[in-house]
Amino acid sequence: MSLVDLPRVDLPETAPLDAGAAAEATSGGPAPGQNPTLVLVALATGGFAIGTTEFAAMSLLPSFAPDLGIDAATAGHVISAYALGVVVGAPIIAVLAARIARRTLLVALMVLFALGNGLSALAPSYPWMLVFRFLAGLPHGAYFGVAALVAAALVPRARRSQAVSRVIAGLTVATVVGVPLANGIGQLVGWRWSFGLVALLATGTAILVRIYAPLGEPARGASALKELGALRRGQVWLTLATGAIGFGGLFSVYTYLASTMLEVTHASPGAIPPVLALFGLGLTVGNLVCAWAADRALMPAAGLTLVWSAGALALYPYATGSLWTLGPVVFLIGCGGGLATILQTRLMDVAEDAQTLAAALNHSAFNVANALGPWLAGLALTAGFGLPATGWVGVALALGGLAIWAVSFLAERRGGVVPAAR
Repeated sequence: MSLVDLPRVDLPETAPLDAGAAAEATSGGPAPGQNPTLVLVALATGGFAIGTTEFAAMSLLPSFAPDLGIDAATAGHVISAYALGVVVGAPIIAVLAARIARRTLLVALMVLFALGNGLSALAPSYPWMLVFRFLAGLPHGAYFGVAALVAAALVPRARRSQAVSRVIAGLTVATVVGVPLANGIGQLVGWRWSFGLVALLATGTAILVRIYAPLGEPARGASALKELGALRRGQVWLTLATGAIGFGGLFSVYTYLASTMLEVTHASPGAIPPVLALFGLGLTVGNLVCAWAADRALMPAAGLTLVWSAGALALYPYATGSLWTLGPVVFLIGCGGGLATILQTRLMDVAEDAQTLAAALNHSAFNVANALGPWLAGLALTAGFGLPATGWVGVALALGGLAIWAVSFLAERRGGVVPAAR
């Protein structure tokens, strides 16, 4: 299915919607004369910018660490600072901006994102780099959460996951094109230019969203208090925990992939961008396939994706000896990234009338994974297990996410016995 297959379809007033979908249906949509394809392209451009900086920073770790006077393990804290910004920024922005029109909010978020990355390119020292990466991470989760809601409002309910996947496709395509490009630029002219490129992409996104996205007035009665209501729902917390733990395995491997290729595989630096592109290709394929599966059987799709991730990560320690084995396994690991789209749609179902906060928190959860995975992998390295062992850390995290998914699935099958928090 291509983007042109996503025309605007107004839901009939008699369509059976849950509380969350009903709230979303009142949020507007493309005004007459607006092209849904251009809306999705504009939103996906922001995903491309975010994906480029999030994953390129990991691949540039061997480049900026010596320039900032730190070792590889310490440089991993720069990645964690960005992730912490996402975790903190997503809920705060979502709650405080509950009554702001969605287009206005998206433009403001991209301006802030551009500022954070521009300052990262100019960071004079390691402490300042931590501050600027934290700033760059603040708008990440809220942008994806709000953009997903705008995308879902463009299509029938049965195709929400596929619409959301078009937005996330910007991020996955970034791992195929943007990350290798940024890594190549970093190797040729310096890592600072890579962050400068992201700042330019973010500025372009703000312009495109302002031109093409619908205004998206907030739902009637929207408020910070109503958004906070999402935090009382047990299934919301289980969904977030599934992503926070289960997705950590992917990051535990990806953060140290470039270092593994140089020190274990003994590949040349020029081999890093193609392998990163293979990972991105896996993310792109997984995103599209998982979205298709989620629109047909959402919870089973989530469980199977976590099983897939655990299996692919278990192959990684045995594949690091050669590029011929490493490349295909990295592709398989990337396919597990489709979990993001599945859980984004899941939160639309369980958040009821607190859609914005729940959607944004999904990316907080994934950036908890972004911080947790590298941290646990770093502990394994410090303990002397070696870079291939990051794969076993990934397996443990994927299985942990699968266990949480099982609790959520069984609770729902038994009639939603997971209580709201009090």
